[in-house]
Amino acid sequence: MLVEMVIDGVDVPEDGSAGDLAADLLVRVSDGDQHAFAELYDMLSPRVFALILRVLVNRSQSEEVLQEVFLEIWQSAGRFAPNKGQGRSWVLTIAHRRAVDRVRSSQASADRDNRIGVRDLDTDRDLVAEVVESRMEGDRVVAALATLPEAQQEALVLAYYGGYSQSEIAALVGTPLGTIKTRMRDGLSRLRTELGVIA
Repeated sequence: MLVEMVIDGVDVPEDGSAGDLAADLLVRVSDGDQHAFAELYDMLSPRVFALILRVLVNRSQSEEVLQEVFLEIWQSAGRFAPNKGQGRSWVLTIAHRRAVDRVRSSQASADRDNRIGVRDLDTDRDLVAEVVESRMEGDRVVAALATLPEAQQEALVLAYYGGYSQSEIAALVGTPLGTIKTRMRDGLSRLRTELGVIA
């Protein structure tokens, strides 16, 4: 059987005795027999775990899938048909299917992470565009500043590029504070007009 071949190297009896016993236990589990379930778990969990581990390689994920497999067995033992196959094969088929599902889920998660990573790279390109746009806007401001009278240019450059307050500018250039305020107000008004900004 395919599942039997998949677990080559795992100690699986050839005589079918474990399969027959597993079938009997599964019938009892379908009736809610907890002792039968515990016996089935003790008998098959090492083989089931070995199969899962061969597919997943990751031990902690394999342990999680092992628990999922036996939960599914507990919940769906009534679907096992003893006349259609061995109990052990039915259990190993469930285990193999669950392990493959986990691999696919992990791959889908990795693919999703890769798509998000690519999207984030695209965002970085947008940041570059924003920096370029900001520099172009800065060039426009510098060109607009050049159209202002020198006194207004000086006040605005000291305030916005130098970080000085209006009173500090007044002290630096030796001009009354009211005059500095007027120069800045008029200069900003002309800059708005030059840049096409609606106030």
